[in-house]
Amino acid sequence: MATSLQTDPSSDDRWVFAYGSLMWNPGFSFVERAEARLLGAHRSLCIYSTHHRGTAEQPGLVLGLDLGGSCRGIAYRVAPENWEETHAYLTAREQISGVYREATRRVMLLDGSERRAPAVVYLVNRGHPQYAAGLDREAQLHLVRRAHGKSGPNRDYVLATCAALEGMGLRDAGLEWIAQHLRHQVPG
Repeated sequence: MATSLQTDPSSDDRWVFAYGSLMWNPGFSFVERAEARLLGAHRSLCIYSTHHRGTAEQPGLVLGLDLGGSCRGIAYRVAPENWEETHAYLTAREQISGVYREATRRVMLLDGSERRAPAVVYLVNRGHPQYAAGLDREAQLHLVRRAHGKSGPNRDYVLATCAALEGMGLRDAGLEWIAQHLRHQVPG
């Protein structure tokens, strides 16, 4: 019997795709968690954080889903009865300044089921003033080292994200370089 990608039969359930802090700190109830792949966007340290991991005076950097490529992360399935509360939480957390555009995209669940599920994703708004494209690693490291926001030091965000990726057997050379310099205080 040939296998093909199947759409997730749990059509009343909603999915959320996590690629950064939502991987290690979702903050909402879910009924299923699976590694997943999103096509058409990649994880990038491309957003100036002026709230959670920095301030307007001393911005930090956080991840966004930028156009092109693909991204492995975590998909969380949220029960229908919890969706309204979960969506309100995500809106408050992710939509503070409008730097992210909420969209629904199909993700492939990497749990052996070959299911595809429509998931809420947060894509970077390239036209937003907080979009930080084109920074080299040294500039990223400089911002991350010194920034601290409402959710804590920017350093902790990068290190926790690297740990989550390592736990999934994934490597992100750019984030790993920054994390190594943060852990060992290697000059940038």
